[in-house]
Amino acid sequence: MTGYNDQPSTGACVAFAPPTFRVATYNVHKCRGLDRRVRPARIVEVLREIDADIVALQEVFGADGKSQTFDQAREIAQALGYDLCFGENRRLNGSGYGNAILSRFPLHRAQNYDLSWRWCERRGCLRADIVLDGGFLLHVFNVHLGTSYVERRHQARRLVSAEILSNAELNGARIVLGDFNEWTRGLTSKLLAVHLQSADIRSHLRRPRTYPGILPVVHLDHIYYDSRLQLEKLELHRSHTALIASDHLPLVADFRWASA
Repeated sequence: MTGYNDQPSTGACVAFAPPTFRVATYNVHKCRGLDRRVRPARIVEVLREIDADIVALQEVFGADGKSQTFDQAREIAQALGYDLCFGENRRLNGSGYGNAILSRFPLHRAQNYDLSWRWCERRGCLRADIVLDGGFLLHVFNVHLGTSYVERRHQARRLVSAEILSNAELNGARIVLGDFNEWTRGLTSKLLAVHLQSADIRSHLRRPRTYPGILPVVHLDHIYYDSRLQLEKLELHRSHTALIASDHLPLVADFRWASA
């Protein structure tokens, strides 16, 4: 992947200052709200409120190239004017179902990794390579892990493997975000902490729980990031529409590219 800057120039003349950007992770629950109505337009409204540059969606329907049925991911992306990549993990109701990444910046590569384990529900990690202003390369990994403790241990080892997060071809900064279904400090948290920094909600939000949105009892949604990035702000978006649109609330983070 030549032609990208993985860190800002240290020369006397710098064409672009290190960029700042906003990311969000949002499990949209098939766009089905707490009122049981399927309304992608409400998800669009929530994302407009957040105004993130990059959005990771979980539990969303997307097109498989054969049918436009239930193509929620494309409907949301087009309404916002974002680039889109979709990672199908399984078929549901005749349509593709999985994770999506939306971006204001150009998407230059996308790849979906299978994290499934044995008989459990098909799970995946969607990677998108995104070029920010100034040519800064960002690798975004959108993750939705399983609900079983043993299942997540398998998925954690695969996630940090040489094929995915420890891939020698990655020369940009990495962000891993999504629904980890891990509310205690399990193997996933421990392994990711070796490679990346955690956006600690206890430090930024003064609370240990984020799910469900109306009455939080556990913390499922996480963001991990490369040391080349500096976390400026972390927040849980709790607007009136967000409280109804899905059973999860969007977790939003502002980053600055750290100086070389």
